[in-house]
Amino acid sequence: MIKLISLLNRKEGMSKDEFMRAWVDEHAPMAASVPGLRRYVLSFILDEPRRPDVTAEDYSADGIAELWFDDEEAMKRVLASEELLHWRAHGATFLGRVKAFLVEERVFIGEETTPASAH
Repeated sequence: MIKLISLLNRKEGMSKDEFMRAWVDEHAPMAASVPGLRRYVLSFILDEPRRPDVTAEDYSADGIAELWFDDEEAMKRVLASEELLHWRAHGATFLGRVKAFLVEERVFIGEETTPASAH
C-alpha cells in the first residue's frame, strides 16, 4: 500500500475551532463515500517541538491527513473518481494551503500492516 500525506492549513481568517469542525465533523465522514480509499487518518497537531541540533523550517500546519491506497494505479483511479472530486471540493471550503507527499511506508519498530516491497 501507499499513502498520500498532506500538511493542512486552514483558510485565512478561519478560527482553529471552525477549521476542526469543518474537517472532523463534516469532511472526515465524507471519506466513506470514496471508493478505493483504503484508509483515512487524521492527525491533530498538539505542539511543534524543535531540536537545538537541527535547523527547523518556519512552516506550521493545522493538521495532517493520510489517504491510503492499494497502489499507484488504484490511487490514480480514486483521484479521478466523482466522489473524490466532490470530497476535494468540500475541502476547498476550509483549506487554505496544502503540502502533499506520496510515500511508501517501511516499518522498523512495531507491527507491519502492509506487505513489504522488495527494494
